[in-house]
Amino acid sequence: MVETAKRDIRKLKLDELKEFFVQHGEKPFRAQQVYEWLWNKSAKDFDQMSNLSIGLRDMLKSHFTINHIKVDHMQRSADGTIKNAVTLFDGMVVESVLIPTEKRITACVSSQVGCSLACKFCATARLKRQRNLSPDEIYDQVVAIREQAELFFNRPLTNIVFMGMGEPLLNYANVMTAIDKITAQKGLNMASKRITVSTVGIAKMIIKMADDKVKFNLAVSLHAALDKTRSSIMPINDTNPLEELGDALRYWYDKTKRKVTYEYVVWKGINDTEEHARALLKFCKIIPSKVNLIEYNPIDDGEFQQASEEALNMYMDLLERNGITTRIRKSRGKDIDAACGQLANKT
Repeated sequence: MVETAKRDIRKLKLDELKEFFVQHGEKPFRAQQVYEWLWNKSAKDFDQMSNLSIGLRDMLKSHFTINHIKVDHMQRSADGTIKNAVTLFDGMVVESVLIPTEKRITACVSSQVGCSLACKFCATARLKRQRNLSPDEIYDQVVAIREQAELFFNRPLTNIVFMGMGEPLLNYANVMTAIDKITAQKGLNMASKRITVSTVGIAKMIIKMADDKVKFNLAVSLHAALDKTRSSIMPINDTNPLEELGDALRYWYDKTKRKVTYEYVVWKGINDTEEHARALLKFCKIIPSKVNLIEYNPIDDGEFQQASEEALNMYMDLLERNGITTRIRKSRGKDIDAACGQLANKT
């Protein structure tokens, strides 16, 4: 007789857990206890559930499993950044990053194994997209980094950014469920305003987020505000051109009243002219926004090179002079390939 695979208990909603306990002659309040162990205390196995009898724990083990991630390899950068190679239950690997600064500790988490978007400057884009991460696999990355923050820095995790591997809005349902677990009082109880979801700019999904009245922050990987240039480095722009993206962002702001952040790398010979800077300024005026000018992190082939300091300062001066909050974001963890655009399972 072939044993059927046990179901991952974290796939069950609270009502389904209650139904399971009632069917097995147990009180429905047991479901609440188990749910708290899973999502508030982040239990990795049933033996941790100390307020359940051994018999009850054994019954759970006979029916269910907890497909918890494993941090198989951890690298520490000279600047304190930590990169994790995270093995999933099926053996696939993604990466997550702990980014420490003086005032905050940020978890940069992945939402997909690989990516399907083929942005030419990003190492992750060279990995074929294998599958979406489940809500619990996203949640587990946050828990692992929260534990590292306390262990290595004696400080709490303060922020979460969905800027790791994959495009979060192409795994919309699972990302939203994960954020629900992370922000729920009965989950990790983190504030929504401390979470940022970054997208290449999928217009219809930005509209959906607005309709769903999300409370977290939105960042858009823009990198060019002229269609010809943006399409040449980000193929998504062919199907989601800047005009459509701008309309979706207007809708976002009308519904949420939340400012957007544009992530923008300036490359030598690609977008380092005043024409590009003025196009960005014009795009920034569509809705209230701020700009992160990001230091570029090479991915081996030399096609993309960091623009000169003069070009960065030209962007900075133009934007700030016109009232757009702008900062140059120095990348962290470059020495361990943990910086923006470098996550490619090289660990």
